Amino acid sequence: MVSPQVVEVLRNELPVEQENLLLSGEVAIGLVLVDIVNGFCTVGSGNLAPQAPDKQIAGMVDESVKLAREFCKRNWPIYALLDSHHPDVPEPPYPPHCIAGTDESKLVPALQWLENEPNVTLRCKDCIDGFLGSLEKDGSNVFVKWVKANKITSILVVGICTDVCVLDFVCSALSARNRGLLSPLEDVVVYSHGCATFDLPIHVARNIKGALAHPQDLMHHIGLYMAKGRGAKVVSEVSFGI
Repeated sequence: MVSPQVVEVLRNELPVEQENLLLSGEVAIGLVLVDIVNGFCTVGSGNLAPQAPDKQIAGMVDESVKLAREFCKRNWPIYALLDSHHPDVPEPPYPPHCIAGTDESKLVPALQWLENEPNVTLRCKDCIDGFLGSLEKDGSNVFVKWVKANKITSILVVGICTDVCVLDFVCSALSARNRGLLSPLEDVVVYSHGCATFDLPIHVARNIKGALAHPQDLMHHIGLYMAKGRGAKVVSEVSFGI
């Protein structure tokens, strides 16, 4: 286990300055939920789910639910990515997870109501990067269409894992924005308390062939640091105007 002192040293050496975000109807904003599914968030729900209650993951789910309810109340657009894999198509280096049609690939119970909301777009993806996972066979991209159709100038990103699926999606969205593929999108915002990652201590990783240690707090911070370094805004508080 990485000591809190080590994590604190890292935060001091690699600081992530975070802002407060006030949302109002003046900015066309969309909420992106990344992989808040049972297979990553619900205790005991598969190979990559937490095996015991996890404070960081539970907090991420709670914050995401709050945001989703506020967005739905205002009829603001939501784009929900759901990890969903064909059983015969592996995703190395990870073991089988979130198999399509199983409970693992479904939204966590606290968010399943989103399936019936008219302002919500659900997108099943079969890869780490939700931007690539939004590609259709004809080359079009569902996420790009969503941004353009809703004239979104800013996206607020939450979900799991901070340093894996969230980071990959954020980096791809920023690259697409920089190439002019996501007009009118301007800002990609990551809400730190609305993100989480998994914990795999080194003493456990040593007993799993090919596994890398993945200390939760450390990798969560690194994910935020990398996202900010690529050009995302990172916020520690989200509030709503009248």
